[in-house]
Amino acid sequence: MTSVSTVRMVALPDSNALDGTVRWAPARSLWMIGMTAAALILAPLYVTPGAVLLWLTTSAITLCLGHSIGLHRLLIHRSLKASDGFERLLAYLGTLVGMAGPLGMVRLHDTRDWAQRQAQCHDLHAHRTTLLHDAWWQMHCRLELAHPPRFMLEERLSNDRTLRFLEQTWMAQQLPWALLFLWVGGLPWLIWGVPVRVAVGVTGHWLVGHITHRGGPQGWQVDGTAVQGHDLPAAAFITFGEAWHGNHHAWPESARLGIEPGQIDPGWWALLMLRRLRLVWDLQEPAMLEPRAGLRRVRQPAVGKRRGSGSRVA
Repeated sequence: MTSVSTVRMVALPDSNALDGTVRWAPARSLWMIGMTAAALILAPLYVTPGAVLLWLTTSAITLCLGHSIGLHRLLIHRSLKASDGFERLLAYLGTLVGMAGPLGMVRLHDTRDWAQRQAQCHDLHAHRTTLLHDAWWQMHCRLELAHPPRFMLEERLSNDRTLRFLEQTWMAQQLPWALLFLWVGGLPWLIWGVPVRVAVGVTGHWLVGHITHRGGPQGWQVDGTAVQGHDLPAAAFITFGEAWHGNHHAWPESARLGIEPGQIDPGWWALLMLRRLRLVWDLQEPAMLEPRAGLRRVRQPAVGKRRGSGSRVA
């Protein structure tokens, strides 16, 4: 099975993932500075049980259904199928996380994955710098490769008017919810429902990515690539399975990220529920996929050993 994210990146004769310049991205940076400053300064002054519950609930919905399932597993990797309407709804929820628009997320993700699959890549794409330096790079800057590949987004996405609208207005999508939260719960709901949610969600996403690209448990290795994926079991629940990043590097087209017995994957549980409701179907798992080039087992996972079934993850 050919990776959709691989097909979108067309390498040119001079394409390379190593040479590039990191530049400040003003709009993205000011967005994150504003959200983070509001969260740090105002959240302690306006904390209430209802506001904290709102933050937890909206974070779970947008990060699980929106980012993990809608943007990552569906829009980017096509590891499941859904109707056009439900796909757009999930993409909208993913946009509310506050990282970027849905089409921008696809481009950012696929460019990074292409770079990590090469023999060498820039330090930004490898998270190969200090913690604070990497935080600045990832959340406030952009990498301009000197010789990038050509990004070719499929027409079903590039011509989708809903996705294009979300791409153009992704920051403004917070405004209706900000007004609603202010009307219902006052300043506590506004602050915890928007800037706290955005700041914690985006910063947490970066931090997990930083850790899982630098070290940790690893059940798989992909030979010949610049960057390996690692797992972060302690964060598996709160990331809805995304912390099984070693598994994801091994089987990028799998809708199931916690593929070993005992590996917690709430995103997969949500997908099973959605499948029962007939909102999604054709969920991909490693046993249904061809191993990617260079994939090999490096050890049995600490959470348990697979027994019996003859699956490729055994």
